[in-house]
Parts: sequence; structure tokens; C-alpha cells
Amino acid sequence: MRPISTIAFLLALTCGLLIAPLAQALDVPVKRWKFGNGLTLVVIPDRRAPVVTHMVWYRVGAADEPAGKTGLAHYLEHLMFKGTKRIAPGEFSKIVKRYGGNDNAFTSRDYTAYFQRIAKDKLAMVMEMEADRMQNLRLSEKDVKTELEVIKEERRQRTENDPRTLFGERLQAALYVAHPYRRPVVGWMADVERLSLADVMAFYRRFYTPANAIVVVAGDVEPEEVRKLAEKHYGRLKNTGVIGPRWRTPEPPPLAARRVVMKSPRVRQPVFQRLWVAPSYRTARDGMAHALDVFADALGGGATSLLYRRLVVEEKVAAWAGAYYAGDDRDYGTFGVFATPAPGVTPQKLEARIDAVLKEVLEKGIDAKRLERSRKSMVASAIYALDSQFALARIFGEALATETGMDSVLQWDERIERVTAEDALKAGRAVLKGANSVTGWLLPAQRERKAAANVSPADKRELVQ
Repeated sequence: MRPISTIAFLLALTCGLLIAPLAQALDVPVKRWKFGNGLTLVVIPDRRAPVVTHMVWYRVGAADEPAGKTGLAHYLEHLMFKGTKRIAPGEFSKIVKRYGGNDNAFTSRDYTAYFQRIAKDKLAMVMEMEADRMQNLRLSEKDVKTELEVIKEERRQRTENDPRTLFGERLQAALYVAHPYRRPVVGWMADVERLSLADVMAFYRRFYTPANAIVVVAGDVEPEEVRKLAEKHYGRLKNTGVIGPRWRTPEPPPLAARRVVMKSPRVRQPVFQRLWVAPSYRTARDGMAHALDVFADALGGGATSLLYRRLVVEEKVAAWAGAYYAGDDRDYGTFGVFATPAPGVTPQKLEARIDAVLKEVLEKGIDAKRLERSRKSMVASAIYALDSQFALARIFGEALATETGMDSVLQWDERIERVTAEDALKAGRAVLKGANSVTGWLLPAQRERKAAANVSPADKRELVQ
């Protein structure tokens, strides 16, 4: 197995943004069924090549873990490759590879997914294998202890030894006061070290059950034939857990802005980032998520955006600058602004200029022509950027796993095109409020004393050595 702890941020953002146009441009007749045991099946015909992408999504991620057991969802993802009575440990991926396919898995805050891309005549085989491990996973104490060391090393290598990743993790923890999105998907090391076989099996039996699963098949297939295969392999499975509402502690009203200052000898250039809690596509009302998407793109979505043109090209105070809206999570989205100072520019000066530009934008709005360019480029990019079978399967699976719904997917481009300058400004003003934010600086170690001197003790959330 080649584990993926999380989906790369840009891929997640792109998929969240660019869903509908591809499905509509290709006139894809998406089919959906729900079986008697609660399992959902989605079929997306794509006849450009004689292959299929088969995905199984579980509506459980890091935000669903019991308190004190962070990293459990990701840990189980690894252990799902340990085998069943029918398939020996490590053989799942070897079998897929033997027939010319590839497979992997990924865990996020809201879901865990497993996929195979393989010749279409092997679809029944991978369905049978996934249905088998949905209910018949076999683990020993040796399995869990060995894999636990792999997980711990993954955290050391990918997070603790990477200052940018560690910085992002601490920003996320500061952004959320109560909601479990503050937890890292890979888990806190103190929790990970205590995970046990009993923890894993209880989590598996509760959440890896048909009523909590979504099967997505995209490829050169006939929908009705896929339905019959899925009925044969998945429809007969019994539920092992009772799936209730996904209740999570909501964020309390924000009372004060937070600040994170982190230094590292492995950092050469200071990095600025400010995050705001925003509505997600699932929770937003009256097109606010679409308006935030357009607002973010016009503000900082590339070299033609307002932030880049103002800070990098005109004022030359930043080496790069941008903004984004990530609205594809279930409960909350994130609006972010990022930059790094140009040579000779202090962090304080750059932050002051960012504050000034944001204040101006929230007072006056963004030029209508710039917003129109963003709307058109977002829709056009979708058609080309997501012209892949994997993306087709992923975006529909994600929409259902986060309970955003397929209508949001299929109507995305129309709603983006309806966003007005007034809509964008209203959305920006609603989200970009000081008390709703966390501001972070990742600094070279030798700059810590000077930068920290400019941060008041009341504002300083955390200083990571």
C-alpha cells in the first residue's frame, strides 16, 4: 500500500470548485440507487477508454473519532490492507496490480475512501474484494503494533520534520476552538501511541457498514449492469452498526482574533497566512459559498488577481500573494490569504499592506470586470482540469460523503455565473472579520526575536520552538 493521509490541498480545493461544468459539458447521465441495506451506488458512464474507476466511500473521518483517539480513522485506513480470511495480508494491492490496475486510499476530516482503477472486465473482481473487506477484516495484535510504528513514522516524517506542515497544523488547531476540525487527520502523537486493536475493531464495526457506504463507479460501463453487480456483492451485506446523525460540537461565536508565530532554522523565507472560518458548500445559504468562491478567485486566485497585482507587481512588497476559499468540508469552510515578503521587506510591513488592501476591498468591493473574468475562468478551467475519470468519481463521492448532495454538483456552474459584485462583497464582509480569524507567521529562526517583539503578549497564541 502507498498510503495517503490526506488529499493534497490544491486537489481538494480544485475538486470543490470545479464540479459541475465537466459533468454538464460531457453530458454525463449520472445514475444513483440506494439498496435495502442503506448502501448508495452512483454510476457515471465515461466511454473514452475501456477502464473503470471503482471507489468505496465511508462517511467517517478524523472529525468523527472519539475524544482522545485522534488518528484512528487514518490508522484504520492503513489496516484495511491487512487482509481477510479470503485475501492474505498485503495481497489486495498485489492482485489489483497483477491485472494491470492500481489502487490506494485516503482519509480526510469527513470521509475515508478506497479506490481501484482497472480494466472494465475486472470490475466484478474489485467489487467482490471491497465487499469482503467491508465486513471481514482480520487483524492481530502483531498487525496493529507493526502498523502503528508506520503511522508514527509517517507523522514524524510528514509533519514534525516539515516546518510548513507543522505550521499549517498549528494554524488549524488555533482556528477552531471547539469543533473537531482542529484535529490533524494523522492524529496527535500522544493519542496515536495509545491506539489499540480494540479501538480499531470497534471503530470498524460501527462505521464500515453498508448504510454508511457509498460506491461510485465511473468508466466504460452500462449503469444497469453495474447495479446488478453491486446488488450481488454489496446488496447482500448486513449492517454491523447503527448509523445515526453526525453530531459534532459546533464552533462558538468568535470573541477574539488569534495569532501563531512559529520559527524554524529550516525556513529561509517568512510565510504569512491568515485564515477565517467560513460556511461550507453544505451549510451556506443563498449562494454564499459560490459568492465566496468568486470573491476569493478575484482577490487572490493567480497572477491576474487583485492581491498579486497590488502587492507583487505594483508595490513589490511581496514575492507572492494569493487567496482561496475551500468549501468542500462538511461543517465549515475556510477562507485564506497568504503571502511571503519580497527581499528586504519586513513581515510587519507586508502584514500592514495586506491589512490595507483587505480593508479597501471590503469597503469598496472588487471591480466588476475582474469578477467577470474570475467567473469565466473558473467555469472554463473546470472543463479542462477535471477531464479525468478519477475526478468524476471523486467529486460525486465527496459530495455524497459530506452530505452536500448531487444537486450542488450538477448546478455549480449556473450558480457561479449568477454571482454578482454585490453578492461577492456581501459574502466577503460576512466572513472576513477580525475576531473570526487566526493570523500566522512562519519565520526563519534568526528572525524570531525581532518579529516577536512586534507581537503583543495578548495577541500571541503560541510560539513554537
